[in-house]
Amino acid sequence: MTRMTDVRAAHTAELGDGELKAIRTLLDAAFDGDFSETDWDHTLGGVHATVWDGDELIGHGAVVQRRLLHGGRALRTGYVEGVAVRADRRGQGHGAAVMAALERVVRGAYDLGALSAAEGAAGFYAARGWQRWQGPTCVLAPSGIERTEEDDGSTYVLPVGVRLDPKGVLVCDWRDGDVW
Repeated sequence: MTRMTDVRAAHTAELGDGELKAIRTLLDAAFDGDFSETDWDHTLGGVHATVWDGDELIGHGAVVQRRLLHGGRALRTGYVEGVAVRADRRGQGHGAAVMAALERVVRGAYDLGALSAAEGAAGFYAARGWQRWQGPTCVLAPSGIERTEEDDGSTYVLPVGVRLDPKGVLVCDWRDGDVW
């Protein structure tokens, strides 16, 4: 039987170089080497939830602040990034523990939670109460609002304190790399 370890929540500024290196190594392995420098950059600057077994990192997720536009409002959004559990420790509740810590942050500090679900992870988020965005997704690019059709269907939200029209338009703020 696997014992559940504690989840630690800490801002990026509170993490040491060794912790950051362990997180990056876990993310590189979990995403089969397809975790880019911009993906890594998107993960930094917010609150990280980590699960350690001794000195081995087995789970991670982060929530960073973004602005999403919906219904004529700019919503302070806790955007979830870099969720991963070491392959040999999946299915043991570590991902759920990471998400529970991140959801506490979202519910306590933001109007809305949002994320882009990796292929195969949609059921995990839906079971936790995250709702698939049914309307069109867009980005507020330097040239104006542009559709992001490739992100339709993979964007999930966790409404906290705002009313949403899940079939309406949802616009994210601009950033390098993957905008969602």
